[in-house]
Amino acid sequence: MGQVHSRAYSRLLHHFPDAPLLPRLVAVADTDPARRAQAMQAYGFAAAVDDWQALVAQDDVEVVSVAGPNFVHRDVAVAAAQAGKHIWVEKPVGRHLADTTDVAEAVREAGVASAVGFNYRNAPAVDLARQLVCEGRLGRVESVTVRLLSDYAAHPDAMLSWRFDPALAGTGAIGDLACHGLDLATHVVGGQAGQISEVVADLATFIPHRPQPLDPTAPRSTILAGGPTGPVGNDDQVGALLRFAGGARGVLMASRVAVGEQCTYGIEVHGDRGALAWDFRRMGELRTALDQGYTDVGWRRVQVAPGHGELGAFQPGAGVAMGYDDLKVVEAERLIRSIAEGRPIGATLDDALRTAETADALARSAAERRWVSL
Repeated sequence: MGQVHSRAYSRLLHHFPDAPLLPRLVAVADTDPARRAQAMQAYGFAAAVDDWQALVAQDDVEVVSVAGPNFVHRDVAVAAAQAGKHIWVEKPVGRHLADTTDVAEAVREAGVASAVGFNYRNAPAVDLARQLVCEGRLGRVESVTVRLLSDYAAHPDAMLSWRFDPALAGTGAIGDLACHGLDLATHVVGGQAGQISEVVADLATFIPHRPQPLDPTAPRSTILAGGPTGPVGNDDQVGALLRFAGGARGVLMASRVAVGEQCTYGIEVHGDRGALAWDFRRMGELRTALDQGYTDVGWRRVQVAPGHGELGAFQPGAGVAMGYDDLKVVEAERLIRSIAEGRPIGATLDDALRTAETADALARSAAERRWVSL
């Protein structure tokens, strides 16, 4: 993820030549010497250090990207904010609600700008979906369905990385996947009506033991056959029912062990006069069912075009696809503009805190086997 952030900063002026500020890659902190060397050689950082505290203390560092594992989010982000640095922190912003709350409070007290890695909300088709909902084209929103299905942990011999340890990661599928879905749902429905007010959830851990890691820096899907195993301490899958402040009902499903699914991420919204659906795997398309009455309504496939979200900054016309990295460039641009204009633009720590509160409610609901109000 540090590489993704670095590319986003470097590409900012390629796509947003009128950006009010020019990012310069000053320094990177990493515990691995090979990655420090790569950061300087391949990405052009002026310096590389092994201590993040030294990086945060540098006078010429104005923005800090927090792109490490969940267990470093809180300490790095709080220290950066207290040092007067703006922060771009990856989701889920810590291991649990207490971590996220600490970061949000530090950002608020310091008065710095923030951005959070809810990148899927930056897709132009999602911008169009939100616009249609907010304009009332769907009528009263009645149901919202969100799916975040992946197979990255489906192999039973995938190593026991930090992601499976609640002391290091916090939750599993909730923090790694469902938080994206929660943000998508609240963002697309929009406003007070889009706030989630109650949840009931069910969690499952289908692979309770995994091979212990030989290399903590190895990729998350590394296979280790044989040898000692250790316990998995968090959730492989979460399913939930949601109630929204505006009266809509929602269904959420997230899994890291879904065989056959790599990045089945998407949202469907049904209102009393229309519907829409978006699938990350077809990022440039929005399916709509609008302005056709109530029954026997057909779906239309809309190819987003320049003028929808930020597509025009990346592609010349409809049907030309954007990619995952492009969404992070949009995220970087919104942070830079937030800093220059002194106002929040894009996903911020306030959004992360609301999502963390809902994620915490999901975990409590599953543990206590009841509906939980927010």
